[in-house]
Amino acid sequence: MNILKLFINLILPPRCIKCGKILSEHNGLCPECFSLIDFISEPYCHICGHPFSDSTNLKFAEKQICGNCAKDKKHLFAMQRSAFVYDDNSKQLIIDFKFHDKTVSAEVLANMLFVAGKDIWAENPDYLLPVPLHKKRLRTRRYNQSALLCKYLSRKTMIPTDYFSLERKINTVPQVTLSGTQRHNNLKKAFVLNNPEKFKNKSVVLVDDVKTTGSTLRECALILQKAGAKRLYALTMAKTEN
Repeated sequence: MNILKLFINLILPPRCIKCGKILSEHNGLCPECFSLIDFISEPYCHICGHPFSDSTNLKFAEKQICGNCAKDKKHLFAMQRSAFVYDDNSKQLIIDFKFHDKTVSAEVLANMLFVAGKDIWAENPDYLLPVPLHKKRLRTRRYNQSALLCKYLSRKTMIPTDYFSLERKINTVPQVTLSGTQRHNNLKKAFVLNNPEKFKNKSVVLVDDVKTTGSTLRECALILQKAGAKRLYALTMAKTEN
């Protein structure tokens, strides 16, 4: 560790991004907070990434899929992965990062995403695409949390991020306030893809903060599919349990 870094750590010591406790290293979470986060690990469905709760699934063969994915023969996403479950212990991480200007968490959360996306990186995708904010909401918030995650993911994976091709043209009502059907209808024609020819025969990773019903990711993916993208992936910080 160089002298400058030692000096910075003395003035501004690293802190846990959840509780604020001073840490000895820049590892993001203190041991207590780390133990509270329900990280998603194998065994999980190879397609949707939903974790198997039954311990007997530990004996399943590699690339086992869940019942829902087995029924659906036309998968929009080749793989979907999330770093942890969205629950009472993790939601404040998301809220602080999205709405309370806690952008210092971006690199730590991106590191978690990097680990969660190991199956996706193995397939050498061509682009990372952050789910966009409408320009009005972006002016209010001043940053797109998904774009910040992509910034650090690009550094770790060497996969380029396209920040501008996918655009949100309609300033929709926040999805969290709506039911499943309302979420789907709320997003119709909300997104457009500029330079669609760029994505023909390319594989693309869509990056977002939380997956609930998956409506936002689905609408973005359908546009990319229409443009001729050959393989689509979804990567989110968190997903709801159902």
